[in-house]
Formats: sequence, C-alpha cells, structure tokens
Amino acid sequence: MSLTAEDVKKIAHLARLNMSPADIEQFTPKLSSILNFVEQMNKVDTTGVEAVAHSIDATQRLRPDAVTEPDQRKAFQAIAPAVEAGLYLVPKVIEDE
Repeated sequence: MSLTAEDVKKIAHLARLNMSPADIEQFTPKLSSILNFVEQMNKVDTTGVEAVAHSIDATQRLRPDAVTEPDQRKAFQAIAPAVEAGLYLVPKVIEDE
C-alpha cells in the first residue's frame, strides 16, 4: 500500500501531530514501507500455527494474594491537610477556560 502526502497529512491530523511539509515528505515513504511490510506478513499462511503470548514457554511465579501490612490509612490521613470520605483532597490544578 502506497501512501500519498495527503494521506500522511490526514494521519498526522488524526494523531494530533503538527508536521511540517518537510516532515510529511520524509515520513511518506517510511510509512508506506511499513504498510507494505504488514501486507507481506498478512500474506503468510499461518494455518496450523498456534497463537502464543510469549516466544518462551514460561510461567510467572505468583505469590499468594494475602495482606502483608497493617491498614494505616487513619494514621496517614490524620496528618494530611485535607481528607474527605477516606480520600485525599488536593488543590485544583487545571483551570477552566
């Protein structure tokens, strides 16, 4: 699949990227080659190939899901500047326009 400069410009707009015309010219052949490679991979016959989550057949060691520390919420929130309903209150940092 071959992309045009207009395609790359539209993709950049959708991704909210500000790209200069020089960037668009640079990335057009690169993105086209990536899509061509994906097309090649899609043509490979994978019939009978089992999907895997990882290339190495390994399992993760898991620990028991058990509480290992005491609940100290009240002690920590007692020294907090502002708490409500068990939650820490913080100053508003985003201003409305």
